[in-house]
Amino acid sequence: MDYSKSGGAKVGKNAPRHTEHNAKGSDKNPFGAGDTSKAALLARMKAAAAARKADNAEE
Repeated sequence: MDYSKSGGAKVGKNAPRHTEHNAKGSDKNPFGAGDTSKAALLARMKAAAAARKADNAEE
């Protein structure tokens, strides 16, 4: 087999094919935006559970 024309494998560029529209640190999704604390998450989860419980109680 003639290996003179085969060439080596192309090296990966390790770059994304495109940019995401809501990437972290962009204008639409800046760093530090929103309340990401665990207490806030638990409060949202408890409110959602209470809302589901109230909906099930009505039926």
